[in-house]
Amino acid sequence: MPDASRPCQITRWTDGVETTHDDLVSVEEPLQVIIDGRALAVLMRTPGDDEFLVMGFLLTEGIIAQASQVRRIDLEARDNHALVFLIDDHHCDWERLTRHLFSASSCGLCGKATIEAILQSHPPIETKSDFDPVVIQKAPAIMRAAQANFDSTGGIHASGIFSKDGELLVLREDIGRHNALDKVIGEGLLKGLDFSTCFLLVSGRVSFELMQKAVAARLPLVAGISAPSSLAVSFAKTSNQSLIGFLRPPAMNIYV
Repeated sequence: MPDASRPCQITRWTDGVETTHDDLVSVEEPLQVIIDGRALAVLMRTPGDDEFLVMGFLLTEGIIAQASQVRRIDLEARDNHALVFLIDDHHCDWERLTRHLFSASSCGLCGKATIEAILQSHPPIETKSDFDPVVIQKAPAIMRAAQANFDSTGGIHASGIFSKDGELLVLREDIGRHNALDKVIGEGLLKGLDFSTCFLLVSGRVSFELMQKAVAARLPLVAGISAPSSLAVSFAKTSNQSLIGFLRPPAMNIYV
């Protein structure tokens, strides 16, 4: 497993006094994803759990609908490269994917148009979630206790998938919030988790992109330690997801 942190020397300034210390910083490196010989994307991520990251990315970007559509992922052929091989009868829709990735990285689509475009590939959640607020309130402490890389660097995000009764099923950390989410979704996919009976907790704010990835995995409830964006709230209403922000016991904000 690659190191998620790297040593560095810092100068700490405190009340006009400078002292030298050894510290740790989170590692950030590119991962080139190639599907059947064609370059797809470069993910800036914390190395480690790369198979989970790629599987989650493939699902949340609509390239696959189930793990069995991936024949194998080769992470050994080249450093910082993931060579993805799909099964023979499943092909990547490159035209749709190119349009989607362009729209996601530009201002060509926004607001209602963006939500409608996403929901064409990932329809709304069928049944509104019903989770115990007391169980949700316990989740931040459980997730925080499992964040080993955050303890060492203070500069890394986490996503956790919990069962309906509050058991932490999967937790992953990454320098990118969306990568941490793709990692837990990818691991859950490979483990055969039924996401529809689970809820998601993220360590920071809740953006539209995180809501989009959550609905692709069919996660009915998303909670964040910090605030959601306006588009995340709009998306949650349209996708029939529950959305909680500022989950800081003993309080939380229920947006949808």
